[in-house]
Amino acid sequence: MKQPHKRPLRRLYTTAILAVVWIATVGMGLRTLMSYENAPGRVGAIRNAWPAASKISPPIDRDVLVMLAHPQCPCTRASMDELGKIMAHVQGKVSACVLFLKPQFAPPDWENTELRRTAAKIPGVTVVSDVDGIEARKFGAETSGHTFLYDRNGSLLFNGGITQSRGHSGDNAGENAIVALVNDHHSVLARTFVFGCSLVDKARKGNRAQCLN
Repeated sequence: MKQPHKRPLRRLYTTAILAVVWIATVGMGLRTLMSYENAPGRVGAIRNAWPAASKISPPIDRDVLVMLAHPQCPCTRASMDELGKIMAHVQGKVSACVLFLKPQFAPPDWENTELRRTAAKIPGVTVVSDVDGIEARKFGAETSGHTFLYDRNGSLLFNGGITQSRGHSGDNAGENAIVALVNDHHSVLARTFVFGCSLVDKARKGNRAQCLN
């Protein structure tokens, strides 16, 4: 016959085991989330000068900043916030252009998103549609939020992301590097990782963006 006093002890063991399993599961979930947030996107072939084949004409009187973006990428909202801060810091010294991906056969309103409207409201920023990501390939961008800074002679000064991790606004190395290059003509950093949706995988399908690379 089993002794009654062993039942509470058995329940205690069971509870302890379940607690350990729960803690391990939560820990693995947090580790996966952290890995996802800090996993950079892909980068194509980057040239040291403005791509000659680009249909975008750079200004000749100031530096120019170009961002390639997916209009439906939730991660790029943070990049757009940082772009607004950069433009405020450089005080008209830079001409900026955001090229938004637009698959050729996508519905007419596919790119008419809040992200695109936000970009259009930033002072000094011009918004352009990039049909099938043709311009993105010329610049070497494969991930939404990839940002390039060129001087007035077309030489590449910086390329990379302007967020510290995926979808997170706040002080970051990319933003600081661009501001330093424009205002002080010097930066110890010329490249950073890019975090955002792929500009390549869904370019011709018109599917909704996912922050997966």
